[in-house]
Amino acid sequence: MGSVIPLKKSVNTAYLDLKNLVEDKLLKVENLIELKLQSKVDLIKKMSDHHFRSGGKRLRALLTLGSARLAGYAPGERDVNLAACVELIHSATLLHDDVIDESSVRRGTKTTNSIWGNQSSILVGDYLLSRCFEIMVDDGDLEILKLLSSTSSKIAQGEVLQLQHKGEADLLEETYLKIINLKTAALFSAATRTGACLAGSNEKEKEALESYGKNLGLAFQIADDALDYYSKETIFGKEIGKDFYEGKTTLPLIIIFQRANSEERNFLLEILKKEKRTEEDFSETLALINKYKAVQESLKRAEYFVNVSRDSLGIFNDNQDKIVLQNLTGFSLSRSF
Repeated sequence: MGSVIPLKKSVNTAYLDLKNLVEDKLLKVENLIELKLQSKVDLIKKMSDHHFRSGGKRLRALLTLGSARLAGYAPGERDVNLAACVELIHSATLLHDDVIDESSVRRGTKTTNSIWGNQSSILVGDYLLSRCFEIMVDDGDLEILKLLSSTSSKIAQGEVLQLQHKGEADLLEETYLKIINLKTAALFSAATRTGACLAGSNEKEKEALESYGKNLGLAFQIADDALDYYSKETIFGKEIGKDFYEGKTTLPLIIIFQRANSEERNFLLEILKKEKRTEEDFSETLALINKYKAVQESLKRAEYFVNVSRDSLGIFNDNQDKIVLQNLTGFSLSRSF
């Protein structure tokens, strides 16, 4: 099955630093989410509880809280409310993703659709989105309402674009970046820009935090796609080769196709056209991944976005909040979950 790249022992330090920095606020976010999951329909409560109990980093909520803190937001609970809102958008998209991808495992736990079926999962995802929009309306900030509602539409567009190009071994790197920009980076950048909006920051600071989030999101997703070809399920909490078996063309495959000979390219074209791919197909593809160092090259591409993300915060004064957020950029490359 090929070699496994060792994971750094200090992988979670930056993430934990951010979590500790906003610990009190994060607890309030969790409580608000739990409150918003209440429903008179038992199945909704049961499914949403299962989904949230499966864990998750709450990274987007943390980015909202950390960005608001860096930008100088102090009074009130608006950061808590909108961090919960961002997390609900993310959770809704995960429920929908699992249906589209026919996933059976997420974070090492059975997915809601594998237990209760696709129809219920789609509807509960919609329920989470509706609760999120209630929070946005209650907040009353038109700028943030426009930002987060447009972000929801971007995520949906990214999903459709990815479906449109499913099974294309010759997918352009430019198209891949457009997909992950819509599917992943858009919500990261919305989370960080929301923090600046809460603090009443000037446009330059809003753009700086938006750039920080966007490039962090791109690096995060590229690293996530690379992990699919070398992580261990017990560590990463998802099925190894999941993207490959679903026929998704991610950056490691794009790099192989760019560097492969004609015979290898034809192999990739044929296996990705297939309705289902086998373990033998995966083993042969993994051999090409290793031959062309596609995982290492993917992480190099991600490192570029990490550096842009880190540099975006240069306009802010040096303090603990800035250091913690800058250090977080490395988490996307060295994380194990």
